[in-house]
Amino acid sequence: MTKVKAVIKGVGGFVPSYVLTNEELSKMVDTSDEWIMERIGIKERRILLEEGLATSDMATSAVNQLLEKTNTKPEEVDMLICGVVTPDMQFPATANIICDKVGIKNAFGYDMNAGCSSFLFALVTASKFVESGTHKKVVVVGADKMSSIVDYNDRNTCPIFGDGAGAVLLEPTTEENGLIDSFMQVDGSGRHHLHQVAGGSLRPATFETILRRQHFIYQEGQPVFKAAVANMADASIKMMERHNITHESLKYLIPHQANMRIIEATARRMKLEKDKVMLTITKYGNTTSATIPLCLWEYEKELRKGDNIIIATFGAGFAWGACYIKWDYDGSKVALPID
Repeated sequence: MTKVKAVIKGVGGFVPSYVLTNEELSKMVDTSDEWIMERIGIKERRILLEEGLATSDMATSAVNQLLEKTNTKPEEVDMLICGVVTPDMQFPATANIICDKVGIKNAFGYDMNAGCSSFLFALVTASKFVESGTHKKVVVVGADKMSSIVDYNDRNTCPIFGDGAGAVLLEPTTEENGLIDSFMQVDGSGRHHLHQVAGGSLRPATFETILRRQHFIYQEGQPVFKAAVANMADASIKMMERHNITHESLKYLIPHQANMRIIEATARRMKLEKDKVMLTITKYGNTTSATIPLCLWEYEKELRKGDNIIIATFGAGFAWGACYIKWDYDGSKVALPID
């Protein structure tokens, strides 16, 4: 019997129009363009400033673009999974809100939170529904409004994060292209180094938690850096070794855009040249769940059928992994201009 795989048939993306530069950020907190570029490698990031807009609004724009590019009607979609750290609200799921705003009526959906690895975890999970034969058109979203949980008084974290959304459409295939293999893992002891202190059932919101500024991102840089580099590189190398992918036959590594130092250290550990690594960190920052689909969105025009791609992520949890994808179409024929 021929094996069914899930294949990416299209990519959509969205970033807010407002650009927060290092120069402007230096007026808000004790930092500078030189300090940020040296330690993080981010020049600017997009911020969703409009009042009343949330993660679902960015995701809706990305999904609408995706459906238009792939000539897919909303009623044809039978599943939507949203990788997200900053949901519109604790419940209902942001995936459900996206479906309502897009007009997807014949589907079920839910959110998945694996920190910055949320999109990859959602992508691999969605692929299993396609492989099983139960679902034919599955939308996977990665979206976050990180500015909603960033403390702009904390110079160690506020330069890192931005807002954005990306989405892909999965369909079944019996050809050689598609999502070939994946490796994912978690280590819950890492939660102490990267988390949001208050707002959950452990520490519900109180007057004191707000005064202590505990509803923002808390990160310990060194433990996160070391774990991210080691685990993203090791997971990616595992994928390459399993499938006899050489440095020459690999088209692109798509690393989570955590910061430039982590990306460069991961590439060095894998002995990859710079032109083999997708980069959007400089102009978008770390958009958490959105970094991987935004990379695909930015680089879609460079991709050709049969290209070998490795996706590698690392996020809070700790949660990390990698997957191997053989690309399915000529991106230059469908890619849209990006501002």
